[in-house]
Amino acid sequence: MIAIAHFVAISCYLGAAALAAVPLARPVKAPLGGVIVALLVGIGAHMIALVSFAHQAGTVPLTGLGPALSFAGLVLAVTLLIVEVLAKDVSLTLVAAPLAAVPTICANIIGLTPGPSAEGMRGVWLFSHIALSFVGIAAFATAAAAGTMYLVQRHELRSRRFGTLFRLFPPLATLDRVNHVAAIAGWLGLTLGVVLASTYSVAYHELNLPQLLWGMGAWIAVTCVAIGRVARGWQAQRAARYSSVAFVAVLLLYVAFRVVGPGAGQFL
Repeated sequence: MIAIAHFVAISCYLGAAALAAVPLARPVKAPLGGVIVALLVGIGAHMIALVSFAHQAGTVPLTGLGPALSFAGLVLAVTLLIVEVLAKDVSLTLVAAPLAAVPTICANIIGLTPGPSAEGMRGVWLFSHIALSFVGIAAFATAAAAGTMYLVQRHELRSRRFGTLFRLFPPLATLDRVNHVAAIAGWLGLTLGVVLASTYSVAYHELNLPQLLWGMGAWIAVTCVAIGRVARGWQAQRAARYSSVAFVAVLLLYVAFRVVGPGAGQFL
């Protein structure tokens, strides 16, 4: 049941990306309704998979590499759906839907093995930190995707190539607004997540230094974007470029900790 539901979710995410890419093949409008339905079905199947896992394992799917990756994919898909419904545009699905599918695929390849659980208030504290951190990372990924698309669209506009990509992508103002709002949401989520993680480590004398360093690195990156947009008055192009590069740097830092850092292979 869990594997089948995950398969349906992955298929729907990739199907949504394929529907959003239809205008690349022929000059038609992207099917907004079809993309949203595909995302809704995928999210529904994904939720069924995680609820089934939680019932079977007796713990929420937030600890352990496999369950955490699957939860990350779900959060990113939900974030994407909210953005697409509000913006009434599906071009972000081209980037973000495969991003939601990849960690879900990896979760099923690795295996859904639950990590150590905590009871009572300690468990609520731990799971709140993990959930908020994932929400922050998903919002940061959305800001980076919108920033990348902004740079591509701006290049098309400046080079006067009004081809398929130009017709498919939303206006620069829409991409800039998504980047701005997502950067602020990412900062809020990661700030709360990092604060809860730090206080949890102090209160229960459990310090996972690589995870804390990576979380702080991600928080610093998204904080720079948020401050640049709100306090420094960054223009759209600068914010788009920085958010895209910063998110790639966070991903590379994750890979570094995962492959060669202390406890390599066990880092979340």
